[in-house]
Formats: sequence, structure tokens, C-alpha cells
Amino acid sequence: MSKEKLEIGQISKPRFEFRTFGQHFEKEAQRMARLSVAVPEKVWERHSSEIYIMSRTNDINNTKVRDGKMDIKTFVQSVAGLEQWNPLMKGEFPISPETLTKEVFPAFQIEMPVFAKEAYSFEAFMQLVRNHPDLLPVRVYKQRFGYMVNNTICEYARVLINGACVYSLSSESTEVDDILKTLADIGLTGVENINYLQAIKRITGMIDKPLANE
Repeated sequence: MSKEKLEIGQISKPRFEFRTFGQHFEKEAQRMARLSVAVPEKVWERHSSEIYIMSRTNDINNTKVRDGKMDIKTFVQSVAGLEQWNPLMKGEFPISPETLTKEVFPAFQIEMPVFAKEAYSFEAFMQLVRNHPDLLPVRVYKQRFGYMVNNTICEYARVLINGACVYSLSSESTEVDDILKTLADIGLTGVENINYLQAIKRITGMIDKPLANE
């Protein structure tokens, strides 16, 4: 069976992902850039501002808001140290109490608040988050540089998490072996796989762990 040829920004089968965060990835980022084939100009450099909703009791559902839209992904499985995540929910504001009750707040795995409004604007939703003792909104700014190595979608990113600057490298593909080869070629074999949930929790002090190379 032939492998699926991945294209950046295009939908594919569920992918596996390696990602890590730290402070010193200059050599690895340089190798990623040099090993990359040509990629579309639109992914050379991208910028985004997002809000991640962190829950003290949840590590399997990743909830963020970008451009007025909510996106929740859920962890599926880990294979050879790589993680697979699938979409769980996508929504826009205003958002209904029914959606908050059945889809959004269950993903946080916390005690359900009372929803008294007929619909929740973004600001009203954020007030719910700020009022809950187990939730924390975190502002994340991303400057991302896209590459393609060994038919894996790769990225080097400068990330500000509530203003704290860290760097991230990632490789994702439907093929586990292609990612493992990419990690070896770039020099990331043995480096801890740290997803956005874990990185944000470490930086904000929700959990007491360092990043990959601190």
C-alpha cells in the first residue's frame, strides 16, 4: 500500500505528532530548514493569537479560541512516543448553554457551572472561565515557520505564552516511521514529546516540570 502524500494545510487521515518546547533549538531548526523540500509560500511564516482554556483536571482535551471560533481536540492514542489527536468539537460565538453543557465543559472535566443566559458571547464565556477555580485562560501568540521533511509536516515556532517566550519544533504525519526518521535526521531523537497542554501547564505553574532543554 502506497503512503499518503501529505500537503500542508490539507485534510488527511488522522496524523501522529511529535512536538517539543524549550529554549535552545537553533541547530535543530537550521537542519529542519535545510532538509526541507520547497513548501507553499503561504506557510513560510504565519502569525496567530489564540486563547487556550486550561483545566487543572484535564490533560486529554485541548481547547482553544482563535478568530472567534472554538476548537477542541481530544487525545486518541500514543504510538512509539508520538501522539494522535482528533477533532472533538468546533463552534462559534455566541454559543448556546446546551453546547456548553454537552460538549464544552465536559471536555474540561470539571464541576459544571450554572448557565443562566440564553446564549453566551465570547466575553460572557470568558467570564465563566475566569470565575471557575479550576480553569485558566492563557494567551498564546505563535510565529510559525513551515517545512516538509521526509513527507512529514514540520514546524519551527516562536511562541509567547502569557508573554513568556519559548520555542517549539514539531513533525506530523500519518506514518509513524517517517516522523521517527525526521526526528533522527534533525537531531531530536530522545527529546521529550511535549504537547501544547503540557507546555502551557509547565510555564504557568499548573504542573511542576521543566521544558525539554531547560
